[in-house]
Amino acid sequence: MRIQVRRTGGFAGIERQAEVDTSGRADAHEWHALAERVLAGGRGTPPTGVPDGFAYRITVDGRSVYCADPRLSDEQRALIRRVLKEGA
Repeated sequence: MRIQVRRTGGFAGIERQAEVDTSGRADAHEWHALAERVLAGGRGTPPTGVPDGFAYRITVDGRSVYCADPRLSDEQRALIRRVLKEGA
């Protein structure tokens, strides 16, 4: 499973992207479960955010959902944090 996160917006407007490939990872089942919950609860179109807030596109194996600060679910926040931290 390939999980990609693209973050845009913020005060400086700097875009950040990261990707994690779960193939061969010992914790792949955790990533898959979290990604499936995020896809199930995500929006198909970008939501309206707040000034200087971040907006996110989360793509899992080609399927994208959108979310924005400050209305992130716990699952969205966890997946975004993990991908941006561990991804390349």
